Amino acid sequence: MLTDIDGIEVGNWSDTGAKTGCTVILFPEGTAASGEIRGGAPATRDFALLHPSRLVEHINAVVLSGGSAYGLAACDGVMSFLEERGQGFATASGKVPIVVGMSLFDLGEGDSTKRPGAKQGKEAAEIASSTKTDVGLIGAGTGATISKWRGKEYAKFGGIGSATCRSGELMVSALLAVNASGDIDDGTVSQSILDGTFEFPEIVPFENTTIGVVVTNARLTKGECFLTSQSAHDGFAKAIFPAHTQGDGDAIVVAATGTIEASLGEVRLLATVAVEKAIRSVGKGT
Repeated sequence: MLTDIDGIEVGNWSDTGAKTGCTVILFPEGTAASGEIRGGAPATRDFALLHPSRLVEHINAVVLSGGSAYGLAACDGVMSFLEERGQGFATASGKVPIVVGMSLFDLGEGDSTKRPGAKQGKEAAEIASSTKTDVGLIGAGTGATISKWRGKEYAKFGGIGSATCRSGELMVSALLAVNASGDIDDGTVSQSILDGTFEFPEIVPFENTTIGVVVTNARLTKGECFLTSQSAHDGFAKAIFPAHTQGDGDAIVVAATGTIEASLGEVRLLATVAVEKAIRSVGKGT
């Protein structure tokens, strides 16, 4: 689970009636981070500052939310929570918390008028724990569904999935809110395409998106976190078919707490596997 990494705290707010929610990941001071978006329809907040060319090196929190772009308002509550704790990027006028938000589209599953906002984001941050990571239909994954590319009648439950890969002292952990257009595929679909037996559907553009976080205890620069985020997206492609469509907003943040030395190549390999395992753990529950 994501909380296998020392210093990581995860909190969820869920509305099971409206089928939406948000998940907050809090990082220890000095956590480097970057990320990449590969889906065609992202809903994000302050994601641009993660690019290696931008000034800010460290991150305080990531917010995953339902509610499409409306759900990005949950970041305001997390900003307030971190401000009260005196955390953030130091400026001449005080500290500014660095909070990156990513949202998925779940408005069609429950009550579309109810979305995570500042109050709900702050509540999730306040209950964030370093002892466990809840998975399933909770937090940002409360209203998540998968397998919609061939039509809504094929839809199954998605949700939050998490997995950790280890190599000695090195740990790489992933948490994904899986709301994909595509199927969680064991190779059956791709094999049927090779065999010539697959019937291509007229792809239905239902609103989707898989979003998440990869955390490692390795010491990485912001640029190395960016390279690792590219490898994390390989995990999307290994587990979901099709991935990164124009109707998905697939995005991932990679954060490094920097407590041990490790090979970048090994971290990138483990990130691919951790993301794939986290997504497939959701598929087993559908």
